[in-house]
Amino acid sequence: MAPKSSNTEPSPTLPEDDVTDTLGLLPIAPEHGQAPEKRPLQIVWKNVILMSVLHVSAVAACFMIPQAKWYTLIWTVFLYQLNALGITAGAHRLWSHRSYKARLPLRIFLAVLNSMSFQNDVIEWARDHRVHHKYSETDADPHNAKRGFFFSHVGWLLVRKHPEVKNKGKQLDISDLLADPVLRIQRKFYLPSVALFCFILPTIVPWYFWGESLMTSYFICAIFRYCIGLNATWLVNSAAHLWGWRPYDVGINPSENYIVTLFALGEGFHNYHHTFPQDYATTEFGWLLNLSTFFIDACACLGLAYDRKAIPKHFVNSRRCKTGDRSELARKIK
Repeated sequence: MAPKSSNTEPSPTLPEDDVTDTLGLLPIAPEHGQAPEKRPLQIVWKNVILMSVLHVSAVAACFMIPQAKWYTLIWTVFLYQLNALGITAGAHRLWSHRSYKARLPLRIFLAVLNSMSFQNDVIEWARDHRVHHKYSETDADPHNAKRGFFFSHVGWLLVRKHPEVKNKGKQLDISDLLADPVLRIQRKFYLPSVALFCFILPTIVPWYFWGESLMTSYFICAIFRYCIGLNATWLVNSAAHLWGWRPYDVGINPSENYIVTLFALGEGFHNYHHTFPQDYATTEFGWLLNLSTFFIDACACLGLAYDRKAIPKHFVNSRRCKTGDRSELARKIK
């Protein structure tokens, strides 16, 4: 449960009052039974090769784990958490959905962590995510789950974007992102920041401070950690749109998936999130399997985060009764 005080309590927010809607992100419902357009995929072979090399290298890194120092493994897990927060608390909840506000030091910190995650700069990531919410499971959705697990997991990064993704992306208002000086600076220096925070620092620290070999440090702390972080984010797009239960809205694909939640620091409560995208916690269960919410609440206690938006419990229950999985409701009542 989040800390209780007048200064740290999230502000109750109803969907129709939230900034998510004013950004033009109300979802466009696809036509019933609409299937993806049949069109040939244009494979980007450079991406195929790079992703293949990355994953083969990550597998090779697994064989180095037994010989790595304990400090190196702890450092890798720590970096993984930071890596994920750059996406979950930063690019996703702060900048894509504006579900809370952050002071300058926190915005800078999250931008650095986002560069560590190396999943595109925040402006591009947030734009694509807004398109995903507005046009979920249509041809305009960058990782349309109706195209199958592989496409929504990684395949969408291995082919040219569907024309509808580009067209709808251009129509979205991202002036709030472009107006943020932190994001403009990150975009300007994105590749150097990725080189430094995603690869160089994670490798140098174990070598310099506790004598880990550069080879082991690079493959485990940089390559392996980066690859696992990518797949954790991708699972939200794939597994959490295909498998799980839908207690809040049975009319959408996104589902509650606890395995995804565990790996993605709280992002697997996906039926809730797509039903209430304004909620900074992405769940009604507080800190349960949700390090991202804990982090935001901790920052709020420090005065670094504020104006956290939360959907009132009575509104969640009302929506659950109207559109949720009634079989799940019946099971809970029994």
